Amino acid sequence: MFAIDRSSTVPLADQIEARLRALVEGAQLPAGARLPSIRQLAAQLHVSPNTVVTAYDRLVAAALIDSRSTAGFFVREGEAALPDASLLEAGDEQDPVWLAQQANDQRAGVLPASSGALPASWLEDAIPAAVVQRALARSPGGMAARCPPQGLPELRERLAMLMRGQGIAVDANRVLTTYGGTHAIDLICRSFLQPGDTVLVENPGYFLLFGRLRQAGVRIVPIARRADGPDLAQIEAACVEQRPRLAFIQSVLHNPTGWGSSAANLHRLLLLAERHDMLLAEDDVQGHFHPGPATRLAQLSGLQRVIYYSSFCKALSPALRLGYIAAEPALLKPLLREKIFSILTTAALNEYVLLELLAAGRWRKHLDRLQQKLGVARGAAARRLREAGIALDQPGEGGLFLWGSVPDGVDIDLLVKDAYRNQILLARGATFMADGRTDPHIRFNVVFSQHQRLADHLAQRLGALSSVRSTLARFAARAD
Repeated sequence: MFAIDRSSTVPLADQIEARLRALVEGAQLPAGARLPSIRQLAAQLHVSPNTVVTAYDRLVAAALIDSRSTAGFFVREGEAALPDASLLEAGDEQDPVWLAQQANDQRAGVLPASSGALPASWLEDAIPAAVVQRALARSPGGMAARCPPQGLPELRERLAMLMRGQGIAVDANRVLTTYGGTHAIDLICRSFLQPGDTVLVENPGYFLLFGRLRQAGVRIVPIARRADGPDLAQIEAACVEQRPRLAFIQSVLHNPTGWGSSAANLHRLLLLAERHDMLLAEDDVQGHFHPGPATRLAQLSGLQRVIYYSSFCKALSPALRLGYIAAEPALLKPLLREKIFSILTTAALNEYVLLELLAAGRWRKHLDRLQQKLGVARGAAARRLREAGIALDQPGEGGLFLWGSVPDGVDIDLLVKDAYRNQILLARGATFMADGRTDPHIRFNVVFSQHQRLADHLAQRLGALSSVRSTLARFAARAD
């Protein structure tokens, strides 16, 4: 099909991606054409299958080819664009709700470089049809089965086993199933917050959390997020002056920065919470992507004063939509009551499917594959972003995100708007700020940000700005 240059400094996966991209864009591979299988192309080019997988994944994410389960990879067919009037926008461009909508709308041709989700091609084999069939066979009532509001007992035990493997001392009685992390946040707000309460949040942090807290009528106090955890001096001052009811903390693979937390930082935070009678809600939705052991508040505290929650939606399946909360019974009971009031229960089929995945060991194998692929993507994305002019001072411990800053003098609002006009979705740092202040960062999804299309766009825009600044500096020097 084509040759690669082994003497080149360009990585093999990059070469394969570029050759295939040229064939597709030049119509030498027409729409609907089937590409060689991963093993076939690897054998033809004498490279590892993982190298071909990396190239194919990038082309799928760039919407140039499609992965059709066991059928293989095909050049994407042309899609008729929907008229703008048919697309109802939930919010204004770059606001939190709008950004969340983009990840799920998956508009044709848009490169979601700041998305909070994995590409569908990375997840489509996670739940084979046979698993769903076996899950139905587990259900005594088939599709008519009801699910206990707290969750299936067998599934809650499996979830407790999963958490015990992370060092969290928990049993099935301390577990409640949810429809994901966002649902867990909603239940916590409904159960423990009243209008006028004070809540501490990390700054930057998860943008949808801020909107939900404002709906609850609480006072939000931003706490600076450092590379080793939240700023403890700010937390202590807030506890003394404002007596917060609750603090939301992301200990592992913080969103949007990708940073972790040191054991010393979390231990001191627990002492502050006990001293000032404050609850801690620990968001571990990104924790599945961590490449090794990590320290969590729930692990250090034994769930004393900690409400722990996580989700399978990002790492396993957005269609399954299942998450879980772990807490002491006294805290779990009001959460269960609010779940019953709001949705009654989660879907039995979803819970049986997840039970089958956990019981058969497929979840662990799937997660191992994801973490390996994310490691490769992080390296490629970091290299290309730095070459394009993005600074990555603290690249984080792993996972889905890189937190990169633009050069001084760049108008980041104009940059992200221009990118979207060119069908590249970027999320500016200000969107992740609870206080709404200007920030020079962009959240980058490592899978989508390894693509040359993004690097070329950023290099061109940032390079043009650098040239203008140099010219102005020369004029200024002559004037002096």
